[in-house]
Formats: sequence, structure tokens, C-alpha cells
Amino acid sequence: MPAIQLAGLRQSIGGCLYLAYFLSKRFALPKGREWWPVIVLSLLNFVLTNGLTTVGLKYINAGLGAIIAAIFPLWIVVIGLFRDSKLPPVKAIIGLLLGFAGICIIFYDHLNDFLNSDFRLGIFLSLIASWTWAFGTLYTKSEATKFNPYFSIGLQMLISGIIMSGIAYMSKSTIPLAEIPWQSWSAILYLAFFGSVISFLAYLYALQHLPTEQASIYAYINPVVAVLSGFVIYGEPLTVYLAIGGAVILYGVYLVNKVYRKV
Repeated sequence: MPAIQLAGLRQSIGGCLYLAYFLSKRFALPKGREWWPVIVLSLLNFVLTNGLTTVGLKYINAGLGAIIAAIFPLWIVVIGLFRDSKLPPVKAIIGLLLGFAGICIIFYDHLNDFLNSDFRLGIFLSLIASWTWAFGTLYTKSEATKFNPYFSIGLQMLISGIIMSGIAYMSKSTIPLAEIPWQSWSAILYLAFFGSVISFLAYLYALQHLPTEQASIYAYINPVVAVLSGFVIYGEPLTVYLAIGGAVILYGVYLVNKVYRKV
């Protein structure tokens, strides 16, 4: 099924699950300006981050997509550098340089693929998604106290699901729901419940109780799981450059987080 339609269905179902719970508990909807953070985060966290990642995975393999996504803690530091106009600690700079060196190592194995416009598009979309996720994380941290953050996540998912479904419909990137096989529906429900509801509950809780840089440490796990799963389940190539580059990136991210856990 088309990627945008998949993303729209996933977020719509996840949002409805959230809303059903909070509305049953008689939580009030946002009022006035409380809607602005909800709308902005629905665009950053879901329409752009999830939507672009989903489309990008049409053109690159899961392992490479996960490694690109794992760079987002480094973007948080870079954004903070421009925001605060203050150089980060030396170890953080080394971590940033290692992160970008790891990217170069990985892409050395894909130099010929860059001749393929679809591959370039997949990389570009995945990089933009990692940036929007970093901005969304920082904005979530600053706005979490202004409205119930867990209820807000549900509203964000539903809003983004409606937007992405609308984009899919207008671009004619849909298939009739009756033609979606049960295997695909089971995948969508898995993504909606575990990939959206449960994972965002855990991540939001971490953001509320840990420094932003430390909460983003989960990014170390994603590429390891994705690369190994892609290799075992889909037969995606596990090359030396991918392994070395991924390890260098994760070590760079580790150094950055280690520095900021001490700050």
C-alpha cells in the first residue's frame, strides 16, 4: 500500500486510541492558544518526521534509514549551538565529528547508489525527518507543561493522521481499504499500538524526567535492531562499511550524551 496512506492510517488509529482513553476520563480539550503547540508538534513529530521517514524507506533499506535517524541527538546539540551561541565541550565536538565521519564511512559503500535519483531522494527525506524530530523533541520539552502532554500526543497523532490521509487522497496515493490484506492490517495495528501509543508514552515520560540529550539515548538501540532485523528478515546487506560507520556514529552520539549527562 502507498507509504503516505500507511502513515495516515497508523497515526489516525493511534490518535483515536489515545483520545478514547482521555475523553473517557473526562479530560478537557485544549482551549485557545493551547492548540498552537499541539498543531506545531503534530506537524513536526508526525506529518514531517514520521511521514518523511515512511516515504524515505521506499527508496533505502531499513538499516540505513535507522542509522540516519540515530543522528538526531547530534542535531539537538547543533541546534543548541546556534541557539546559545556557545561552543560545546571538546568531547561533544569530537562526538559530533565522529558522527559525521561515520556518515561518510557508510555512504562510501553507497557511492554508486547516489547515481540513482530515488536513492538520493530517500536519503534526503530521511535527513529532513531527523532534523524535524530534533526540533520536535526540543519543542516538546519546552511546551510539555502547558497542556497535558499525553493527551496532546493523541491529538497530534489524530491531526497528523487526518493531514497525511488527506495528502494521500489528493495525490491519489491510496488503495481501497477493502483491498488491504489482513497481513497489512496487522502490521498497521502493531505500528499504531506499539510503535505509536506505547513508544510515545515511554519517550514522553523520559523527556519529562531526564535531560533532553540523555532521553535521546534510545537512538543507540534503533539502528542495531533495524540493521539486524533487516539482515535476518529481509536479506538486506550487512556490509563492513555499514557496520563500521554505524559503530562510529553511535560512539560519537555516546560521547555527546556522556558530556551532557555530566553538565
